[in-house]
Amino acid sequence: MKILVVCGHGLGSSFMVEMNAQEALKNLQAPSDVTVEHSDIMTASPDMADLFICGRDLEENAQRLGEVVVLDNILDKEELQTKLEEKLQALNIL
Repeated sequence: MKILVVCGHGLGSSFMVEMNAQEALKNLQAPSDVTVEHSDIMTASPDMADLFICGRDLEENAQRLGEVVVLDNILDKEELQTKLEEKLQALNIL
């Protein structure tokens, strides 16, 4: 499974959330085939990943991508881990 974190420019915030998502996946003992990358919202397409993560500000634009985890606070590691856990359980990955 591939997870893609998207932000406005694909630089700072998406890279930071990517690192936090990798840590969350490790904490959740997710399978090793679950990978995380980052990109900008404009070049992201549904075929690039199975699950997308974005901030609330990009929620409307990200809906075109498919399965999306929307974060209210991209700096909140607990929120990220909780929402990832819920989504991965719903998809039978965890």
